[in-house]
Amino acid sequence: MTSVLVTAPIPQSALDILNQAGLDVDSYSGSGLITKDELLKRIVGKDYLITPLSTQVDKDVIDADPQLKIIANYGAGFNNIDAAYARSKNIPVTNTPKVSTTSTAEVTTGLMITLAHRMVEGDKLMRTKGFDGWSPLFFLGHELAGKTLGIVGMGQIGQAVAKRMAAFDMKILYTQRHPLDAATEASLNATYATLDEVIDNSDVLTLHCPLNDQTHHLLGAPEFKRMKKSAYLINAARGPVIDEAALLQALRDGELAGAALDVYEAEPNVDDGFKALDNVILTPHVGNATVEARDAMAAIVAKNAVRVDKGEDPLYVVN
Repeated sequence: MTSVLVTAPIPQSALDILNQAGLDVDSYSGSGLITKDELLKRIVGKDYLITPLSTQVDKDVIDADPQLKIIANYGAGFNNIDAAYARSKNIPVTNTPKVSTTSTAEVTTGLMITLAHRMVEGDKLMRTKGFDGWSPLFFLGHELAGKTLGIVGMGQIGQAVAKRMAAFDMKILYTQRHPLDAATEASLNATYATLDEVIDNSDVLTLHCPLNDQTHHLLGAPEFKRMKKSAYLINAARGPVIDEAALLQALRDGELAGAALDVYEAEPNVDDGFKALDNVILTPHVGNATVEARDAMAAIVAKNAVRVDKGEDPLYVVN
């Protein structure tokens, strides 16, 4: 019987698909993330690997299982996998794109609204010393209407964010390697610009680009110095797109008004300096943490294992 290793708890619906296909499922259910030693031990003899993006699948892991036929990553990203080495071994690596779009866009817009209106600060205040009552100049935030939203990376998630925030009467600037077609730009009321132009003009700057050699530390000290002092930064993409040390210093120096981070450079670790700042919102990588998105992701990874078991090509191969 062919077997599949699942290295983290995933929705039961995925396990049902695997079981119904007659696969022997070895599912890790220990506390915390699976360790590399445990992974190296359990991968031996498995035909298929289903793993979340929090688990590193490097050359050692791949070499430990010569009969491995697919690495199905439970996540849109795949930076945790040595995809190039897997390809050299003729092992397809797949991801779960598209299904995270709605959830991540909703989280991003929620972070923008919450940051601009200081809702987390307000909640903290009410849970501690409280307030004296309504006052004309007390606890002022900012409206988003009429402000400029800069989007770095106008893929499916970037476009979904643009669609939602255009309804808030925000002006949309975006940048990426190539502009969208004119019809799509018009439907989103979005204008293509260079990265420098987006940085210079944004009241809210949100990141939705992939992490690669070109985007690593895309924003650092020089970029933060160029941003408006009244601007907010949102990152629900990948942590290393931002030079976090530079961001922390920029926030301390008042070079921008605030930030909301859902991903981190040394994830899951977060610099304590951010925790001390009231104008920073920190969330635990919940961009696609909805029942709907995670069920859809589960279906993709399970069905890809079944497709390979049937001799069919898997979907969403990234290498």
